[in-house]
Amino acid sequence: MADFLLHEGPIGYALFKVVHQADTVGNRLKEVQDSVQDLSKFGKMVSLVSFLPFEYVFDPINGKQALEELHDISEGIASDFLNAFLELNLPAAGKKAKAVLGVSDKILAGSIKAALPNVECETGDTSEAVHDMLRGLRLHSEKLLKQLREGDTNTAQLGLGHAYSRAKVKFSVQKNDNHIIQAIAILDQLDKAINTFSMRVREWYSWHFPELVKIVSENHKYAKVALFVQDKKGLSEERLHELAAIVDDDQGIAQSIIDAAKTSMGQDLSVADMENVTLFAQRVISLAEYRKTLHAYLVSKMAVVAPNLAALIGEIVGARLISHAGSLTNLSKYPASTVQILGAEKALFRALKTKGNTPKYGLLYHSSFIGRAGQKNKGRISRFLANKCSIASRIDNFSETPSTVFGNALKKQVEERLEFYASGAQPTKNEVAMKNAMDSILDNMEHSSSPVKAPPVLTTWPALPAPESQDDGGASPRTTVAGSFQRLRLSQCDWDGQFSATDERRAMSTVDAKGQAPRPRSPPLKGELSDQYWHESEITGHEPNDPDDDGYGINGIGFKPTSAMAYARLQKRKQQVADYRRREAKEARQRRSDRRRQGVNLPRPASPRRPPACAERPRKNRVRFQDACSIDASG
Repeated sequence: MADFLLHEGPIGYALFKVVHQADTVGNRLKEVQDSVQDLSKFGKMVSLVSFLPFEYVFDPINGKQALEELHDISEGIASDFLNAFLELNLPAAGKKAKAVLGVSDKILAGSIKAALPNVECETGDTSEAVHDMLRGLRLHSEKLLKQLREGDTNTAQLGLGHAYSRAKVKFSVQKNDNHIIQAIAILDQLDKAINTFSMRVREWYSWHFPELVKIVSENHKYAKVALFVQDKKGLSEERLHELAAIVDDDQGIAQSIIDAAKTSMGQDLSVADMENVTLFAQRVISLAEYRKTLHAYLVSKMAVVAPNLAALIGEIVGARLISHAGSLTNLSKYPASTVQILGAEKALFRALKTKGNTPKYGLLYHSSFIGRAGQKNKGRISRFLANKCSIASRIDNFSETPSTVFGNALKKQVEERLEFYASGAQPTKNEVAMKNAMDSILDNMEHSSSPVKAPPVLTTWPALPAPESQDDGGASPRTTVAGSFQRLRLSQCDWDGQFSATDERRAMSTVDAKGQAPRPRSPPLKGELSDQYWHESEITGHEPNDPDDDGYGINGIGFKPTSAMAYARLQKRKQQVADYRRREAKEARQRRSDRRRQGVNLPRPASPRRPPACAERPRKNRVRFQDACSIDASG
């Protein structure tokens, strides 16, 4: 049974101590359940240890802390604010037992246990008694917390709920992919409807003018011609130019229509029948015109939301990929193998069930690259194209400034791969292609006429070499976007060999005033030592110049790490700091030793060698071989 209970309220955190332990045997009895509902009985079971309100209770202008804590709790992350509160109020662990804390969420319990190893956590899933006690706290929290007035909890819940929902559905022009999903769905429905209605117009109007089907094959043009001609008896040579304008200024087709109308075998239609045919043809034409408008809207929307993906495989196929994945964010999370078979789930599961060959492509089959590849190379180019689509979707999702530079570079790579399969021409390496695309992005930023907010220059950080002399050692492009398109960092990169220990120490310390000793700082992350890079903490809202800021933030891409990731990163950070301090202490000892030698002007004496440990051991019960032989002979 838990000794303490944590209540996460909309106003603050409250820690209660369990005074009377409930009986777990009869926990489901009606009397026990009624005692939880009754405040007079439940108030004797718990006592308030500490209550820590959020900042907005006393400062209505700065009400962000409650929302931040709510986001952390919803994702199962124990914030520093919560950890400090628990560490301050929970008793220290004794030799026999640890303090047991009751928490409502099991993921949050794991985060608390990782941050505070001396605390054991129980949840409602593991203990029914904890579940009932937490339910009673939520029911009577307003009465148990004496600092609150009646109605404060409901008011705080309402305001916090509005703020949380507003943050969830916050409108973003560049990441608003919901309209793309709806537009491509309507476009597919319109294609089916227009095709069905056009076939109906052909069949209906063919009773009057059957020869027109063989002359005009396109559905949209056929409906326009039927609406223009109507009664074939009224068609004459005088209307030749108007009819030619409908069929793309083709005088031959227009003349063929007029000649066929004169010798047509179709029957005559009444006025009412002709009116219904023309009304239906007009409706088909309006649907076709709306389909063109919707397609133009989809193209413009893809140019804002996913320009690189659209430049690579086209707006229609790219929109179908986004729609099938659910969002651009979900598509960017998919590996290339999943992108390759999106849309072929039935064939995949059928192949897994029958142990047959899995499909080579899904929605990517509609791309022009698959059709241009040879039969034996369709699977290869499908895998290659899926890889490039995965890269393009991640660039579009994690960047803020729309650009087609990377999309065009990826498309050129696919074209070169097709040429390689056809003729054997060696394609450009991915590293070179991405470097050229990045250089083009940086040149456009430098020569842009519009003002661009420059990244903060950290003078204590050493500058990197010029972009043309850098060797990233990886094939994926790298950038970090915060306000302006900088560098897309989508893969891990090793920077260990670029900086010396002196540069690292200079980056870890700064001088406040002339003549003062340098003030130590925590070692920075090596991938962010250049003023050309945005510190990842600027994306997360942390202060990059804060010596206590570890710089990890929310992973640089908008997702907060889990408790296991946070704990692993914390341990890695501690190891970096320990290595740095160990190296500094070693160099300090060396400097002191050098100063002592320079003071007396004597060479450093050699340290005497200690005798081996085995020489100091006493010789016990050691008998020489000759003595043993003499004893045996005498005996």
